[in-house]
Amino acid sequence: MSKYIINNAKIVNEGSITEASICIENGLIAKVEKQSIQKEGYTIIDAQGLYLLPGLIDDQVHFREPGLTHKGNIYSEAKAAVAGGITSYMEMPNTVPSAVTIELLEDKYKIGQATSLANYSFFMGTSNNNLEELLRLDPLKVCGVKIFMGSSTGNMLVDNPVSLENIFSEVKLLIATHCEDDPMIKQNQQKFFEQYGNTLSAKDHYLIRSEEACYKSSSFAVELAKKHNTRLHILHISTAKELSLFDNKMPSKDKRITAEACIHHLWFCNDDYEAKGNFIKWNPAIKTAHDRDAILKAVLDNRIDVIATDHAPHTLEEKSRAYLDAPSGGPLVQHALVALLEMYHQNKISLERIVEKTSHTVADLFQIEKRGYIREGYHADLVLVNLNEPWQVQKSNILYHCGWSPFEGNTFQSKVIKTFVNGHLAYDQGKFDESQKGMRMSFER
Repeated sequence: MSKYIINNAKIVNEGSITEASICIENGLIAKVEKQSIQKEGYTIIDAQGLYLLPGLIDDQVHFREPGLTHKGNIYSEAKAAVAGGITSYMEMPNTVPSAVTIELLEDKYKIGQATSLANYSFFMGTSNNNLEELLRLDPLKVCGVKIFMGSSTGNMLVDNPVSLENIFSEVKLLIATHCEDDPMIKQNQQKFFEQYGNTLSAKDHYLIRSEEACYKSSSFAVELAKKHNTRLHILHISTAKELSLFDNKMPSKDKRITAEACIHHLWFCNDDYEAKGNFIKWNPAIKTAHDRDAILKAVLDNRIDVIATDHAPHTLEEKSRAYLDAPSGGPLVQHALVALLEMYHQNKISLERIVEKTSHTVADLFQIEKRGYIREGYHADLVLVNLNEPWQVQKSNILYHCGWSPFEGNTFQSKVIKTFVNGHLAYDQGKFDESQKGMRMSFER
């Protein structure tokens, strides 16, 4: 393995920013020192004026493989993630076939091993009748279990009350949930369709997939988790109302019930549907400016524990269809960090809090082994950024397989310069070194 020294970086880690140097050996952080490090046989990087962050760990992505590879695949999306400073990800089970057996789950791990430039883990999917498979999972090798308590891409809705009770009471792994009340959404859509017919558009999406539908499902999940002392993690919170379900009086690592916010719910609001249309159509829906601002406040006051992407690509053709026919979801991994850094420039969030919510806390909540922090002996998953190198998102620099981004045309003030994955310089100023793949994440449980 290559040996690197990164000198004179401003290191953002564990609540502080300090100028220091790092020595990387055998894929690990061998030394962190205040002064410059000089050693023969090492590639020395002068990071004067640059910021060094632990690589982001994205706890929710949809890379579409197997079965939906016209939208994206593990190879293409992991590359885009690394270019965006994401060094590890947890991928969702709503592929084709759905990952609802250990055998199907392991098939995805084989693809990751062969093709993923970033580190990886894969959620096991739930159905109304696969409890026995869930109970066979090795908690040291799998990030968690995913329940779709609201339907989205794929046919994985778990809506049988008995099945839900059994899963919440018997599964000991972290359970991550997509929470929207399906009957309420269907009722809303029927009502809107009767009123507006084919003139329905993305501007109606947040009213159809409403605040009430989100709260009803999220509150039900919290009720089940409290009843059974389940380790519950609710994904992509999209409403201010749901925030009352979460606690901010204890450290995230001590909570049994935690929550995630996503980039699109922190950046966009319903006013943006006019210009962006289906390209910001997500489930749960992007809602009002009040909801967006409340979610950010909850990130800052620790009611929400993690920031992720819910990266979920679809083709340009699919997204260009009429509202009711266009799928929900969009690509985000390449632009998540720079979007958060833009929010830093806008004085909305500190660098320390960005690192806490995208690296430290993710590692803590999922009990990931030796990742998420810049510490001696930890895997050298690192991202070097320049906070003052403006660039514009254009089709020519979009790396997603689908070839588009909801941020197209945006100018970001910050740029990812280099990304290390397990000490390997996987991305360097627009160039990739794919000679070494990422690793399957392991967990300390």
